[in-house]
Amino acid sequence: MTQRRTLNIIVYAPALMDSDGRALAIVEGMERALPGLHLAWKVSKEGKTIALPQRDAWLMEGTRKGKFPLVCNGDEGHPITIYGLQTPARQAPGGRQLLDVHAGLPLDATVIGTAADVLEGVAAGAGAFWGYATPLPAGVEIARQTVDPVHKPGVPPRGLPALKLPEKIRSPEIPYCLGWLNYWSAAAAQAVGFPDPARDADLLSRSRRTATGGWVVQLTDAPLDLDIPEHLDALKQAYERFPVIGGRPAPSP
Repeated sequence: MTQRRTLNIIVYAPALMDSDGRALAIVEGMERALPGLHLAWKVSKEGKTIALPQRDAWLMEGTRKGKFPLVCNGDEGHPITIYGLQTPARQAPGGRQLLDVHAGLPLDATVIGTAADVLEGVAAGAGAFWGYATPLPAGVEIARQTVDPVHKPGVPPRGLPALKLPEKIRSPEIPYCLGWLNYWSAAAAQAVGFPDPARDADLLSRSRRTATGGWVVQLTDAPLDLDIPEHLDALKQAYERFPVIGGRPAPSP
């Protein structure tokens, strides 16, 4: 069976509060970014899709319980999903509880063409600190960069730098890692030192400002594939350019 190609999006934002309207704002932002998308189904425990005729009210009720329940497009052959999780303060940067929003989309031509808009729509709806969109295979390898001698021993793949566990990063504005498309809020961009016109000409050619003063930064023209040497080099060069990402020490002057 051919494995479905998937684009994964994750953004990190302040924790949900009671009666928080951001779950609905996130879903609506994703729908605006992807023409024809309608996220008005839930998934049963048996894996069946169930229509939500009162989707907005259902989402708001879930949020009042401190949750962001999964919603999807109801198409099992072309599934698009989004949901939120809470990262407890003890596992989060700076000891601040976070909302982690996770979306999954098929990596087809339509999604590739709108991926930056989708990432921005989700991040803006969440009021996110930062986030990224990466094809699944590359995302798995990037996740393996996070290591810890006690809690997650190992060696990062492909000569990529080792990154710290989130709870060992000093503030939520500092990204844990890089991806194909990177959303950085204004605060996150300041934290990583982007942009520097003298050093970031290549990245700026594939980047754009957001309406809230942040950035969407794209590492490669095509979706990130670490089997392509030029893509692996682009990822390594971006880590060299932004050493604060992943809680790494700054290089000596």
